[in-house]
Amino acid sequence: MTVEAVINLDIDGPRINRHVYGHFAEHLGRCIYGGFYVGEDSGIPHEGGIRLDVVEALRALDIPNLRWPGGCFADEYHWQDGIGPREQRPVMVNTHWGGVEENNHFGTHEFMALCELLGAEPYISGNVGSGTVREMSEWVEYLTRDGDSPMARLRKANGRDEPWRVRFWGLGNEAWGCGGNMTASQYATEARRYGTYCRDYGDNRLYKIAAGANGTDYAWTETLMKQLGHLGCRRVTTTAFHALSVHHYTLTGPTWEDKGSATAFDTDEHYRTMVAAARIEEVLAGHAAVMDCYDPTRSVGLVLDEWGTWFDVEPGTNPGFLYQQNTLRDALVASVHFDVFHRHADRLVMANIAQTVNVLQAMILTDPDSNALVLTPTYHVFRMNRGHQDATSLRVDLRTAPPSRPVGDTTLTTLSMSASHKDGRLLVSLSNLDASSAADVEIDLRGGTVEAVDALILTSAALQDHNTPGSPAAVEPRPHDGAVLTGGRLRVHLPPHSFVTVTGGLATGSRD
Repeated sequence: MTVEAVINLDIDGPRINRHVYGHFAEHLGRCIYGGFYVGEDSGIPHEGGIRLDVVEALRALDIPNLRWPGGCFADEYHWQDGIGPREQRPVMVNTHWGGVEENNHFGTHEFMALCELLGAEPYISGNVGSGTVREMSEWVEYLTRDGDSPMARLRKANGRDEPWRVRFWGLGNEAWGCGGNMTASQYATEARRYGTYCRDYGDNRLYKIAAGANGTDYAWTETLMKQLGHLGCRRVTTTAFHALSVHHYTLTGPTWEDKGSATAFDTDEHYRTMVAAARIEEVLAGHAAVMDCYDPTRSVGLVLDEWGTWFDVEPGTNPGFLYQQNTLRDALVASVHFDVFHRHADRLVMANIAQTVNVLQAMILTDPDSNALVLTPTYHVFRMNRGHQDATSLRVDLRTAPPSRPVGDTTLTTLSMSASHKDGRLLVSLSNLDASSAADVEIDLRGGTVEAVDALILTSAALQDHNTPGSPAAVEPRPHDGAVLTGGRLRVHLPPHSFVTVTGGLATGSRD
């Protein structure tokens, strides 16, 4: 059966904020040390200790932002421990992630240098759990104030005369858990207090993000929204924060202690993973609905600043380092998430996959023995989809029912799609989640003319396939001849467990 769909090229949806393709770097395992940062004495090519092959790979994704220093680590991190001469920085214990010693060699200046190399905006998570209002206020001043002030003088003494531009600030992290074990009402009060004393300096305008809910805790979101306005209001009444976050991971194991293997899984586990990934639609829609009650004009942003798969660590690795492999299954989890992000572009302003290097659903794995760099299947989804960044979304309407299959007590739709246009180019992303059956899609492209199309496909013989230092290209994109444009109809063949992107030029005068 062929699935029939319609895309109206002349009916624009909301803009897809490039920041939904954001990333996350925590002081956790080998994400920072051995991942982003190898130190100035390393034989690996670097700039100021920052690993340059990692930078080059991420620049190819047009990485828009990077969240740091956590995660749970953020609420035990005191930023002044990470400035000044490295040999004089105090050592701390990373109590959340393995109980290892943290030497603070990678701190504020190193992070800002990394963002400059990446061409990415910094997103800093401040310490609400164990810090103080003054501490976060002074961090903002240190980074962004020009002229003469105590923190500006301290920054200059540490070698940086000009202030940085830092828009994105997280007011703590997971305040319901590792960020303080607060109730929603306790945290709402703290968010207003911290947000009040995080100041704008010069032309740097802060975008303050409150620590939001865990998964489907919609009551947490409602409590925060009550701090901003009244039920049914058409404007918010305070700027203590401008957005609120939510965290949602794709978990499929029977218990938290047994989350399942990242590579040794069967078809039933694959389908359960896809069902768990598709729940992100319910999560975002639920929080958006609550926010709409208090902010119908959608001036407050929703930020999904932790998402991704979470499996058991690789055998023989430190359980506190959260190192897992990354298969074609992970890539399909990512592609499904992005389709949902595009559909919620009217409210979702940022998302950050957890995490960028060597932790959970990483883009990049670095081998400590050979120093090899491996690009994961998830990395390739980000790269194939980068044309959606800051593009105008286009609605995809199905004229026939999509393929589906029963999974436990629910039904999984095995076809996922989204589309957008930017700079005279159409980009359509399609995922076939079925492990064994192909799918064909025929799209009626209305309201414009699309010229010749090109397609890429990401798939492999088995869902469990992944890239390693010895086989770095086992799962990577290749040209796909299964996309054919005839007149105004685009026919796309999707092999089992595959992700496909199709791009085409929009004829002059038909769009843009």
